Amino acid sequence: IWLEKFKISAQREGISEKTINNSLKNAKYLEQVIKYDRYQPEFFEDTKTYIKKRATRSRMLKAKKLLIKNKKLFNEVEKKFKVEKELLLALWGIETNFGKHVGKMEIVSSLATLSFDQRRSDFFSRELLILLKLIDNKLIDVDTLYGSWAGAYGNFQFMPSTIKNYAIDYDKNGKIELKTSLKDSIASAANY
Repeated sequence: IWLEKFKISAQREGISEKTINNSLKNAKYLEQVIKYDRYQPEFFEDTKTYIKKRATRSRMLKAKKLLIKNKKLFNEVEKKFKVEKELLLALWGIETNFGKHVGKMEIVSSLATLSFDQRRSDFFSRELLILLKLIDNKLIDVDTLYGSWAGAYGNFQFMPSTIKNYAIDYDKNGKIELKTSLKDSIASAANY
């Protein structure tokens, strides 16, 4: 019943029936998403513990290597967006360990589960509608949408509203690829 009502809301938002049906055809309730939602480490770990687990020497060394390897891109983005490359590297390291942990959850199902759940239903319903619009506009490929339990996507873990408002097709190939395009990822994070 919830899914049928949501589809009607999506149609009212101007999303094509084809996108709605294709994007939601495999959507399912994910009990694990609710468990993750109720226990988020940033709310249960003190700041020192949280940072100690994430700001490690190995990540610092990896950031230095990535900066050397992608120096031209980082310098260009830093100059254009006025965001320090070191800050971008730090965020990338903390969010996904430089793309190593971008998430394996099917984002449409994650957002649908959180939309169905009453705790923050309005927020996640809006995020799911935005995601469907991005898919409908062919900016995001639904088949690549695997990420965090909360629906965040890519190297910097953007929610759909963040993708809509700040993501950039920096490599100019017609798609916003926040997992596979380092150019799109870094420039979008700087723009955000």
